[in-house]
Amino acid sequence: MDVMQAAERAEAAGRHIIHMEVGQPGTPAPAGARAAVARAIESGALGYTTALGLPALRARIARHYSDRHGVEIDSGRIIVTAGSSAAFLLAFTALFDAGEKVGLGLPGYPSYRHILKGLSLEPVGIETRAEDRYQPVPELLPEGLAGLIVASPANPSGTMLDVGALSALIRWAEANGTAFISDEIYHGIDYGFRPVSALEISDDAWVVNSFSKYWSMTGWRLGWLVVPEAQVRQVERLAQNFFICAPHVSQVAALAAMDCDEELQRNVATYAANRELLLRRLPEMGISRIAPPDGAFYIYADVSGFTSDSRAMSADILERAGVAVTPGLDFDPGRGARFLRFSYAAGAADLAEGMDRLEAYLRKG
Repeated sequence: MDVMQAAERAEAAGRHIIHMEVGQPGTPAPAGARAAVARAIESGALGYTTALGLPALRARIARHYSDRHGVEIDSGRIIVTAGSSAAFLLAFTALFDAGEKVGLGLPGYPSYRHILKGLSLEPVGIETRAEDRYQPVPELLPEGLAGLIVASPANPSGTMLDVGALSALIRWAEANGTAFISDEIYHGIDYGFRPVSALEISDDAWVVNSFSKYWSMTGWRLGWLVVPEAQVRQVERLAQNFFICAPHVSQVAALAAMDCDEELQRNVATYAANRELLLRRLPEMGISRIAPPDGAFYIYADVSGFTSDSRAMSADILERAGVAVTPGLDFDPGRGARFLRFSYAAGAADLAEGMDRLEAYLRKG
């Protein structure tokens, strides 16, 4: 967010900035979703829904698991939330007591740590390895974890867990009495093999998803949480008191968006082409220590050959090249000073110009 604000200040001063820092699609919500909202606004008030969400949307999400993952999920287990952030807040509050330890891979999404700390929980960072493609593996997991959060595809690396690797983590959690939370918000954006949902392996996993990424609806703030049947009522009570409900208008949009796959697949095709561009151009510039992403729209690159301070380097790239990239420190406080995250969610023309600018910057030194 700091990088984004600095980029916006530069733009306000008249500069043209290439945005490779932003973790969101550059495309709007699907046309069908926008049309559905227009109709709903004209038809009457969009008041509170139930805390669990519109029944039609919950049923459509359940069908999504059947269609995409071959898993039959009772729609009663699905809680529609005000973005995935609300889903994490509900899951952490329902599952854990103050002071308990929750494991998460490093590098990883920084808000996990901050939400846990805000709830008086103890985040336990697990330093993942390049040879494991920056994903946790059972032999690295410490004892005494009340919970474990795993993301596939991951942010910032974009790497995924196949069914064997995900199963091994879930079985470890079951054997150690550890709650398993699966962050699946980048499902749908994948290159080469289909993402596996934790629900294909275990009914006890807590699964978080979002309309922000594949469905291109970041600002609509809508996600969902799938919980074991026995915990639905507990989470419902929490949701009622924390949020009343997720935004009604966003739920209308999301229901329509789920039938807009043709448009959304065009977005994924753009990400795939952008990915290929970066995987070709970055090594040509000397940035070759990369775990090629399986999904999402990020490349997490070791830039220790150029700097030991990625924060300073990202600021310098923005100042001298007009390209906004994200330092790795938020994702990994211990090792992130030698990493940068490149987002390739922007348009193809911008990405190509960004690569030209970055190459010129590195050539000048």
